Amino acid sequence: MKNTIEVINELKKEKLIKDYAVGGAIGALKWVELFFTSNLDIFIIPVKETEKLINLSPIYEYLKKKGYYWKGQWIIIEEVPVYFIPADALGKEAVENAEETEYEGIKTKVITPEYLIALFLKAGRDKDVRKTEMLLEQAKVDTGKLDKILEEYGLTSKFVKFKKRRHGR
Repeated sequence: MKNTIEVINELKKEKLIKDYAVGGAIGALKWVELFFTSNLDIFIIPVKETEKLINLSPIYEYLKKKGYYWKGQWIIIEEVPVYFIPADALGKEAVENAEETEYEGIKTKVITPEYLIALFLKAGRDKDVRKTEMLLEQAKVDTGKLDKILEEYGLTSKFVKFKKRRHGR
């Protein structure tokens, strides 16, 4: 993972992406007890944000020249399956407010629990519901901040439904 993050930092240094943060299950692992996951979700802010159609070709061409390859939906970087997710408005705000941290001495950013919960609610898959439950149970979640994010991105009703399902009320 360390080498993978170094390569992703290169993408920023080479100005192929404006910024990024680790999200998804591996992002959640910073805040909760360990669980198994096999891929790395990277939320990216593209260099050209005004385009309606986001072109990730320069990123993939750069990585291909370095010897990395596609396997299914992921690009394998240093033996880690990586999924690049161009940030929508919520994702962009999540990246901009991500917590700077280090992983084995390498600087990176990880999306905070409040934004992870919002992103998981937006995706709405069963595995996202489980990660949301873990974050709410184990991480220090700023509920005021979470409520503001959910309201801003129209996710409050999804959170209410999630709580009803979770607590049977």
